[in-house]
Amino acid sequence: MRLLRVIPSMNPSTGGPCQGIRNAIPELQKLGIYNEVACLDDPRSSFSRNDLFPVHLLGPAKGPWQYSNKLVPWLEKNVHRFDAVIVHGLWLYHDYAVVKFFRQLRARTNNKKSPKLFVMPHGMLDPYFQKAPGRKLKAIRNKIYWKLVESKVIENADAMLFTTESELLLAREAFQPYLPKQEINIGYGIAAPPPFTHEMHNAFINECSGLNDRPFILFLSRIHEKKSVDLLIQSYVDIVKGSNTANQTNIPKLVIVGPGMNTPFGKNLLTMAADLKDEYIFFPGMLTGDAKWGAFYNCDAFILPSHQENFGIAVAEAMACSKPVLISNQVNIFREIETSHSGIVADDTVEGVSYLLNSFFSLTDVEKKQMGVNAKTTYEKYFAAAPAAQKMLSILSN
Repeated sequence: MRLLRVIPSMNPSTGGPCQGIRNAIPELQKLGIYNEVACLDDPRSSFSRNDLFPVHLLGPAKGPWQYSNKLVPWLEKNVHRFDAVIVHGLWLYHDYAVVKFFRQLRARTNNKKSPKLFVMPHGMLDPYFQKAPGRKLKAIRNKIYWKLVESKVIENADAMLFTTESELLLAREAFQPYLPKQEINIGYGIAAPPPFTHEMHNAFINECSGLNDRPFILFLSRIHEKKSVDLLIQSYVDIVKGSNTANQTNIPKLVIVGPGMNTPFGKNLLTMAADLKDEYIFFPGMLTGDAKWGAFYNCDAFILPSHQENFGIAVAEAMACSKPVLISNQVNIFREIETSHSGIVADDTVEGVSYLLNSFFSLTDVEKKQMGVNAKTTYEKYFAAAPAAQKMLSILSN
């Protein structure tokens, strides 16, 4: 079985979909599924050099639509080598180009030589994006683009692949007509973390200057409005400043990890945190490798109070490290976490984030430890890579 994945970018700073691909491929390879990736990154990029599977960089993509004239010619020469193609993500040139290519290919061959075509939207059909404040013009643009392009992408795919049942159901709400041939909740396998080492601890401490070995709550994701980092900082500042001196010493620090601090939103976060920065709140930037895993293994709990989160790879990674997770009910895996007592769930509001923090701070050490044990068990039951790979194999083989 040979599988091609098409995605706009494999740059790790772009977020979850490319990391999901990197998580899935090693397990799929164990099952005999050979994988290649085509993306629209600049061929001079270096971030794919360590990938243990072929990555074809067909950019650089141009403009906000991320157009590249190299994609279709590459498909013409290579698509015959594959049994199936998965298009990751929507609303950009790559999904339009792949589906148009497949329509022409199937017309030429009477569907006899065409690989299966799947589309994996990664939460990009969530109605949040049509309703969020500040996105009114984008919402109108999306409705027009849906009528002209995206609805045809959905209709021509052999199946839509979703990471959670919540994502599948939400995708039905945002746009009409929405006429997929088939909808499949395929899950999202997350690779098990490497075992903890002292090198991980040291790498993280070196990157997070001034924290030393003090307890902390970890936020690790893109620095973006959707992630509610501003609400997190506001709530944390209110808690620290509202506590007496004795209680302040018992409040874990807050470590905010991720790319995007140089954006206007990121700079605003630094202003919000100015009074507590480097004493209570730390911004080490984006962490990778040992430093990233050191952050997970050393934290008391992981927090992600997003306004919208299709899955939350970092949530599952924290659970795999036996850490309680504090999330909003807009993270699509919140039901599994809530019912298994693997963390705490609340609304994506200032009050909700304050509830997450205060509720965790009030737990005993025994309760926190049990919550971490529950988290690891829940990861193994729902989010481990091997079961998801088996499900992918069964879908591709049918």
